[in-house]
Amino acid sequence: MSSMPNKQAGYPRLVADIGGTNARFALETAPCVIEKVAVLPCKEYDTVTDAVRAYLKQSGATGVLHAAFAIANPILGDWVQMTNHHWAFSIETTRQALGFETLILLNDFTAQALAVTQTSSKDLMQVGGQKPVEFAPKAVIGPGTGLGVSGLVHSPAGWVALAGEGGHTSFPPFDDMEVLIWQYAKNKYGHVSAERFLSGAGLSLVYEALAAKQKAKPAKLMPSEITEKALSGTSPLCRQTLDIFCAMLGTVASNLALTLGARGGVYLCGGIIPRVLEYFKTSPFRSRFENKGRFEAYLAAIPVYVVLSEFPGISGAAAALDNHLRNV
Repeated sequence: MSSMPNKQAGYPRLVADIGGTNARFALETAPCVIEKVAVLPCKEYDTVTDAVRAYLKQSGATGVLHAAFAIANPILGDWVQMTNHHWAFSIETTRQALGFETLILLNDFTAQALAVTQTSSKDLMQVGGQKPVEFAPKAVIGPGTGLGVSGLVHSPAGWVALAGEGGHTSFPPFDDMEVLIWQYAKNKYGHVSAERFLSGAGLSLVYEALAAKQKAKPAKLMPSEITEKALSGTSPLCRQTLDIFCAMLGTVASNLALTLGARGGVYLCGGIIPRVLEYFKTSPFRSRFENKGRFEAYLAAIPVYVVLSEFPGISGAAAALDNHLRNV
């Protein structure tokens, strides 16, 4: 008897977060209850359908009718061609092949933004600011492999995530040092987007630019090596790189907060900041975030949260699927 409401609500539901390297699958067995998370290497499967079937078989799931996939791609119609993997597929054909009633796809960072609305306080670390204003817009920004940018706006139907490409806006240098770094990147790439600096590759680019300014021949360092040397005190140049990276993130995050009126808070996702948590609390990020002249007091009130959840793309896909099914 107890399983009846779940059947009526269409549980279990299949949710996934698909990147260029790995596809993470899970079952939502009841509202906000995520179980049986599995990570499958994309390269081991010819098609997305093969990967889904393999997961459903190993998880023992039966009767799945509704599914949502967050994917590291813009979703511009029925045909999806992955940017950083060979999978290409029609959403409708995949739905039919798998026998689902519902299959929705959304951009992976839109999913991360939606996940913010379901993140418990234990998975958030606050860096400055006061309390969020209830139902005010929230800004979501995530430096990782690239720079994801989104926002959340409240509506009668719940939170709506904005699907934009804010990581590709032009980068705004704040001081003379950042102008020099920007010029180095401009000579190398032409247009300099925010993502050029605020990403893993961006950390290496800042390091390279600083080394060139000092006329030093830079060692080829991975982003993880730069942060390790910065935090262990073994490289002043790496420490300066990380300081400038965090200051730049402060500028771009505060620009986004002002643009959206994000008095509901700014949420930092992505893989970079959680690796340097203790340092980040006292890094130049917060002072730069508030350094906006006449709008300093406005920004000083806005809380910033580092999101520490393990599978935000999956819970975001679940939120998107729930919104979809409620409004069908």
